[in-house]
Amino acid sequence: MSQAAAMPGSASIPLPALAVPTIPVRQLLPWAVFVGLLALIALYFVSAEQGAFAVFSGTAIHEWVHDGRHLLGFPCH
Repeated sequence: MSQAAAMPGSASIPLPALAVPTIPVRQLLPWAVFVGLLALIALYFVSAEQGAFAVFSGTAIHEWVHDGRHLLGFPCH
């Protein structure tokens, strides 16, 4: 049971509408660049590492991202 119904004669006061806060581009831009850089690094490891542009020697990274390559449609065999 609400308080307005519990107390006869009291009127409910409407609450003001909540304003949606805006985020300035200056605060958002560094995070967008950071997330974009992480996405490019992940894309590199899934798509190109152990191929023609291999940075690391060995097959460890290839084995770690092997299933992800197939899931995303990158051939590796």
